[in-house]
This record gives sequence, structure tokens and C-alpha cells, in this order.
Amino acid sequence: MATIYDVARRAEVSPATVSRVANGHANVDPALAERVRDAMRELAYRPNAVARNLRRSRTTLWAVIISDISNPFYTSLVRGVEDGAQRSGYSVVLCNTDEDPAKEGQYVDAALAEQMAGVIISPAGKAQHVNRLADARVPVVVIDRQQGGAHVDTVLVDNEQGAYLATTHLIESGYRRIACVTGPAGVFTATRRLRGYRRALEEHGRPCEEELVRHGDFREEGGYRAMAALLGLRLRPDALFATNNLMTVGAVECLVDSRIPVPDEMGVVGFDDLPWAHLVRPSLTTVAQPTYELGREAAALLTQRIAEPERPPMTLTLETKLQIRDSSLRPRP
Repeated sequence: MATIYDVARRAEVSPATVSRVANGHANVDPALAERVRDAMRELAYRPNAVARNLRRSRTTLWAVIISDISNPFYTSLVRGVEDGAQRSGYSVVLCNTDEDPAKEGQYVDAALAEQMAGVIISPAGKAQHVNRLADARVPVVVIDRQQGGAHVDTVLVDNEQGAYLATTHLIESGYRRIACVTGPAGVFTATRRLRGYRRALEEHGRPCEEELVRHGDFREEGGYRAMAALLGLRLRPDALFATNNLMTVGAVECLVDSRIPVPDEMGVVGFDDLPWAHLVRPSLTTVAQPTYELGREAAALLTQRIAEPERPPMTLTLETKLQIRDSSLRPRP
């Protein structure tokens, strides 16, 4: 069985450098770190996890706590986290809260009890669980949803600007009564996307009619129910901006069941791209988020936080991109 000294000789570095790479320290020259990892792979070297954890008082595991594992948005995001964790010598444990703050609390309890090396969390509730981690000096990064009252590293996308672009596009395509199906009231992403929708209407001299705004649950059933309620209005909308991918699917399903053609009678723009969005007919216009990059940046921030626990918290905001397809292009007379 290979030892740390065998790896050091193969990589032509000191045993101390091998130890720093094996323990995930960020203060190693990237070229040296890659040489050490190559030597580890060639020699099939496995660090003594028990001894290492006793020295560090923590495991080499990260908890990744997300709100809905069935949402394709999180698939790419978690892949970005996992790739970043592997490069830094960590493994990932995936936890799903189902948007339930109580379930989130149970996973935070587990992360504390198991002495996780760090936590990346997309919060389902208020800041109390994130603050519990921070107060216990567990390195933590919040992803996707900003937490008021929690002073921790955060990675977001520009939700408001993405919603503004989506709504502006529908206005410029000739739609007049544009509805919005957003998420639960008080959830950061739902609030910001609703704000971008309203800003676009105001800047284009359009009234923001409250009857055209519906709050869903970020799931297909919620999108279906919200679309059905909008279709029941005396003056129904002629376009829809849905603020996440699953609610977009539910809303389109309702339109199909109601025999309302898209985009002739109803323009549709969703938030979050879908792998098959360009394959359906009509193809679906979406606000694409850099989901893999979100996860990768969160992993990089967590690695830095582990190496520099006293560093001031920082927030990264990534840009979205409007992918214009057929579902929002109204046929001209």
C-alpha cells in the first residue's frame, strides 16, 4: 500500500505538500496540487481518513442541502458542486428538503452531528438554520436564494434582470395582457423575479394588474392550477411568464388540455432552461441560468472558506440569458 512518502517521491514534492493537498488546503500552487493528485491516482493512494478526521475534527464530506431534487435545475447545479468538491479532495452527501423548513432543520442537525467539513445550502425557510451552521463555525455557502440576516458566502443569479428580459421580450412581441406565475410569497427567487416582471411593465407604460399575478409552489401542479385560474378570468391573459421550469411545464400542460394554441393565443416564457426546450413544438423560450457554474462557484467559495475561515463573506451574482424560441414569437398579421 502506497504511503504519503511514496506520493511525495513520485510527485517530487515534500510530504507536507502531499498532506496539504490531501486535506483540501487551498494554499498550494495549482500545478503542484495537480502533480500530487496525479501521483495519488497512479499509486492508488488513499489517505487514512480516520487519522485525518481526528486531526481535523471534521470529516471530508460536504452536505449539499437542496430544496427539490426532482427539479432539473438542481441536477446540473449539484454536478458543478461535486466536480469542485472532488478537485479539492472532498465528497458530497446530497440532502433534499422538499421546500420544508422542518426537514431542512433535520439535515442541518445531521451535518452538525456528523461534523461535516462544510455545507452548501439552498434554503427552504428563514435564516435560522443557516445561522446555526455559522454559529457552530461550520463553513457554509448559500446558493440560489439569498438569506436576510445571515452573513455567509452566497452565490446567486440576477433573478430580477432575467425576469425583466423575459417580460420585455413578451411586450416587444406584441402581447398585451401578460400574466406572471411566481413562486411562494417570501421566497427570495420568487420575489426577485416578480420584481423584474413588474419593472418591465412599468417601464413600458403597462399597468401591473394584480389579478394577472399568481403564486405557485415551484412545481408542475402549481403551474397547472395557476394557469387554470388565469384562464378563468373574464379578460384572460394572452401571454405568460412562469418563474421556474416545473411551473412552466404545468402551465403548458394546462394550455394543451384547454386547446389554447401557443404562441398564437398565448405566448409563453419560462425561467430555467430545460434540456428538451428546443425539441418540443413550439420550442420553448426560457431564461437560462448558468446552473453548473452556480455549483462550481459555490464549491470554490466553500473551499476558500475552509482554508480561510476568517475571510469576510462575499456574494457572487451570475448573469442569466434569454433563449428566444417559438413559444413567445407571436405571428404577425
